[in-house]
Amino acid sequence: MAANNPDVGCENGTISDLSEPQRLFINGSYCPSSDGATFSVSNPMTGVSIYECASSTVDDYSRAIDCASLAFNSWSRASPSARRLVFLKAADILESYLHSDAPAILSSEVSATKSWIRVNILATVGILRETAGLVTHIKGEIVPADRPGTTILIEREPLGVVFAISPWNAPVNLTARAIATPLICGNTVVLKPSEFSPKSQHLVVRALHAAGLPPGCLNFLPVSPDRTPAVTEYAVKHSAVRHVNFTGSDRVGRIIAGWAATCLKRCVLELGGKAPVIILDDANLDDAVEAVVFGALANAGQICMSTERVLVHNSVAEKFKGALLRRTKSIRVGNHEEDPEISISGLFSAASAKRVQALLDGAVASGAKLLCGDISTSGPNETIMSPHVVDAVTPAMDIFHKESFGPLICLSPFETDEEAVSLANSTDFSLCAAVFSRDVMRALDIARRVRAGSCHINGPTVYIEATLPNGGTGGSSGYGRFGGIAGVYEFTEPKIISLGKSGMRYAF
Repeated sequence: MAANNPDVGCENGTISDLSEPQRLFINGSYCPSSDGATFSVSNPMTGVSIYECASSTVDDYSRAIDCASLAFNSWSRASPSARRLVFLKAADILESYLHSDAPAILSSEVSATKSWIRVNILATVGILRETAGLVTHIKGEIVPADRPGTTILIEREPLGVVFAISPWNAPVNLTARAIATPLICGNTVVLKPSEFSPKSQHLVVRALHAAGLPPGCLNFLPVSPDRTPAVTEYAVKHSAVRHVNFTGSDRVGRIIAGWAATCLKRCVLELGGKAPVIILDDANLDDAVEAVVFGALANAGQICMSTERVLVHNSVAEKFKGALLRRTKSIRVGNHEEDPEISISGLFSAASAKRVQALLDGAVASGAKLLCGDISTSGPNETIMSPHVVDAVTPAMDIFHKESFGPLICLSPFETDEEAVSLANSTDFSLCAAVFSRDVMRALDIARRVRAGSCHINGPTVYIEATLPNGGTGGSSGYGRFGGIAGVYEFTEPKIISLGKSGMRYAF
């Protein structure tokens, strides 16, 4: 049956036809929602509907969780080699999608530029290959016992069913991150993709299914916006779901954390960012400019690690601004569907563009100075925004504290290292940061004082590798870590097993 062919992008077998409906994937088979409901997925650049997607019901989620629970019994006992081979094969398959339908899907669903498409696919290939290697690092230990005749083992066991929610902004990469470590550790997964990018996120599901991942181990259930609150709450609170991971906004993260708290359920919440870059008086300004422009404007600033605030020492501020403006104005902006060589295309929705405009308007009204950009939008659906550089941004302004998710560079001056650290730590976000200085030990001291899950010295805020424990340190950036051994600890549970010799006597 064509609907269950894992090597095609659409269910009629025609890879190039993006208009084909997207169905649910439960227990190794494609199916409509239990009530036949669908929702429209639109091209954000044009606002035109691309295809209809099945909208899951609570009953669909119930069935998927039951199937995942059943599949856990065998997948959790699969050999390390068997799990590793599935992941390595899936990585090869996913890489081949770069030369088939992945570019068209990502371009249509999330306005991905040519470079962002490559990043999504190739970084995800790296995640799958690196995660495959983790399978033999799921290790326990033997602990010496005070009690005579006793041996103590501590094993790491998979949890069971994991509910994963991944976003649209890096749809392939972040979907793989949400499911890869849970699966390699022997868990099974129920995945809720974003309503904005089901087919982009389905690429990972396709690759794993084609690689031989057994039925029930990974279930894919898109949901329409109107049904999302009910089905998400149901899945989070389901007794068979042992862990929840969510990547997205802090507003939704707080809701999910609240639901999980009612049943004392563990979560990884990788939420928003307001990443600061501190540029000290001895910084290499050319390096700083290059890193800031990349960190702030890659994917039009729609990355949780995007550089949102640039704190510049007064003594180098004017020179830095001049170089920054020259570099920023050299970036090509436009409609990626008309010009595939542009670096910045449209935002993911017209509403997002309006929200960014409101932040800019508010900052200017409060005394900030617009050095680059005119707060206008363009394109068929008014989603294209040119880069904006805003000077004299202060903590009294919303733009200093609220995540923009747009092509903005906000500049704030400082005089001392202590002031820089204070400004960096003055928002509720804690995901990542960067420091620029020729004095590495001075930069290291500041990096240790900045409240962030990662702080990069002489490099951009947008930097992560599959081996690294990415995540915030609380507040609006959330808690818990993906990646590497930290991910293994997150998606397994330590279990104490003691072995006692026969004939022991116990006094009481």
